[in-house]
Amino acid sequence: MKKILLNASQKEEVRLAVVENNKLTELDIDFPSRNIKSNIYKGVISRVEPSLEAAFINFGRKRHGFLPLKDLSNEYYKKDKKGKYICTLEEGQEIVVQVVKEERGTKGAALTTYLSLAGRFMVFKPNKSKGGGISRKITGRERLDTFELLDQLDQPNGSSIIVRTAGVGRPLIELQWDLNYLVGIWDSIKKLALDAKAPALIFKENSLIARSMRDHLEDDIGEIIIDDEDTFENSKKYIKQVSPKNLKKLKHYSEPTPLFTRFQIENQIESAYSNQVRLPSGGTVVIDY
Repeated sequence: MKKILLNASQKEEVRLAVVENNKLTELDIDFPSRNIKSNIYKGVISRVEPSLEAAFINFGRKRHGFLPLKDLSNEYYKKDKKGKYICTLEEGQEIVVQVVKEERGTKGAALTTYLSLAGRFMVFKPNKSKGGGISRKITGRERLDTFELLDQLDQPNGSSIIVRTAGVGRPLIELQWDLNYLVGIWDSIKKLALDAKAPALIFKENSLIARSMRDHLEDDIGEIIIDDEDTFENSKKYIKQVSPKNLKKLKHYSEPTPLFTRFQIENQIESAYSNQVRLPSGGTVVIDY
């Protein structure tokens, strides 16, 4: 049986480890203050550059974001007298955008107006009618069965859905519940977008804690152990919403010995990041620049 270990006692760095038979199988490290990917902002257009086919958006960060015009949803286009679609963006206009790629070096973040909300079993695209479907990892009979369920889902007009691998074999009622949960988030985002004064953050992508619950909470997970009380309480609220039957797996770790040390994870992490690999024959492979 696998365990999820969440080391959240240091707020500037949160670490998740998936352990099976005391062996580290997955490691994820998050820096909450720096991670803005998938966040949704209400921004202001600072500049439109026709030559670049892009616009620059002030969304509250030091560097303005880059929005390619190909990532503009239909609401930002209108027909001219000749029936040709033209872009309606202009400086000072407010716009809702999502971060696709984080800032790199001197480059600002890459943005899109096609929003995506990830749930446990699906990804909901509220303002994109095309582009839905099923994860490529799902094949054969499972793919056909999932398509049949997809057709039965009650979804908002003008939206699309991508069923994730975790959605395979799930009954219609669970898929519909996940979709309804995401539609509820989308309704809240629309209300916030109307009331917020740009530039403003209106939706923060789930933290590593919530993502771990969403992406790793499978039937083969026996325990979820968390070493920070606030994080434990937040995780309890999240699991209660998305998967109440798994609440019993959640445990708060309060021993004086650090969580990763207690489960002998620190040495395994150190070994994974080492530039030397010891071979069974006694030799060593050194990986270096």
